[in-house]
Amino acid sequence: MIPTKTDCSQITIHQFNHIPIHAQMASTGKTFIVEHLDPELGPWSELEYLAIAAESEETKAKFILSCLPPNFQVPPELAASKAFTAEHRGVEELYAGQKSRVCLLDPAAAKDLAPEDGETFDAFLFGGILGDDPPRDRTSELRKKGFEGRRLGPKQMTTDTAVRVTRMVVQDKIPLDQVPYLDFPELKFNEHESTQMPFRYVSGADGKPIMPKGMVELIQKDADKSVDDLF
Repeated sequence: MIPTKTDCSQITIHQFNHIPIHAQMASTGKTFIVEHLDPELGPWSELEYLAIAAESEETKAKFILSCLPPNFQVPPELAASKAFTAEHRGVEELYAGQKSRVCLLDPAAAKDLAPEDGETFDAFLFGGILGDDPPRDRTSELRKKGFEGRRLGPKQMTTDTAVRVTRMVVQDKIPLDQVPYLDFPELKFNEHESTQMPFRYVSGADGKPIMPKGMVELIQKDADKSVDDLF
């Protein structure tokens, strides 16, 4: 069942953070925006957002979770991140007059993301749950708003992986085809239990997929559920 999407134009605006976006962007790395399209925050998405916030803080980037419903409860650990901003406003309002500086990461885009896009764009926009299996075109809601798009390649990624790869390309200037990927890794819990993940990940120095802290334990705990049920 597809959750009902939030319509930013129909919610009451009550900002969590009153600092103007252009001021928040000053003297920082890039800004990564996840337009949260679902009314709730599942355990999978929470772990992903925590990972994005932690890595953004480490790399002097910013992480914005936008289009949040008025009653959305931000997890305390996420709210404590210096890199994180919670916003009721949608990206159209956040970047009014600056749409050309926002890049939508879109599987249907005509061009792949490249290091030079770090000079063209200040903010990189993600359509919430990119990691559904099978993929759902959730990004279409944002595509309709007219943002210029870039692809991250042909393989489906989780949201934190998509942000991680984007940051590696536009901040670290690593070409998309030189990112160390690990496709569809098998997670072995013990001698008798394992599961294959249907996503592309970035490979860590240990040869294992880079995943949010606690994600393997969540997957093992809910091994009887489909991946989609964990979001």
